[in-house]
Amino acid sequence: MFRTTVANPAQKRTLRPIYAQHQATSYGGFLDPNWNRSFDILPGTVMCRLTAEVFTPFTTNAGTAVLPSVNAKPFGLSALFCAPVLGIDEVTATGTNLFTVWNGGPDAVFEVIAPAFDTTANWAGSNPTDGGRVLLTANATGLLTPVGANNANAVAELMDVESTDVILVRFNPFNFGSGISVGAS
Repeated sequence: MFRTTVANPAQKRTLRPIYAQHQATSYGGFLDPNWNRSFDILPGTVMCRLTAEVFTPFTTNAGTAVLPSVNAKPFGLSALFCAPVLGIDEVTATGTNLFTVWNGGPDAVFEVIAPAFDTTANWAGSNPTDGGRVLLTANATGLLTPVGANNANAVAELMDVESTDVILVRFNPFNFGSGISVGAS
């Protein structure tokens, strides 16, 4: 259920599955109770798995994972709002800390709507026009960004920049921890 506050009755989902019926899975678990709620988790925020069923935002600083540890790996994209600044909290309102993260393969395509991605990044310059791959990772607040993305920290790849407020992404099944670069023969 989508719970909005009286102050935000028109808030839209910031992550929309385009091809997800058989290509993506909404993976259930719990939001890390130790997460300090210092920024908003929006649908589309990059999440990592601490244990089998505990999630926390995946954040990076210049391409290096900083939260919860330098060994953290991105797992998927948040399906829920836990946004104290925005005033929408679908997690603590239930009293259970239940949380859901979208995960999928290369056929899972999602529309991500601002402000759920790094709007300060050069998306027009990152838009793949030659069939190449543009890997995406998270910034310091868990928002998708091409800045600092590499094989080890990527969660998705950019499919298209539809407008300044909408990007299209797909999950990426590559072994990001490997030393093989994407596109190498």
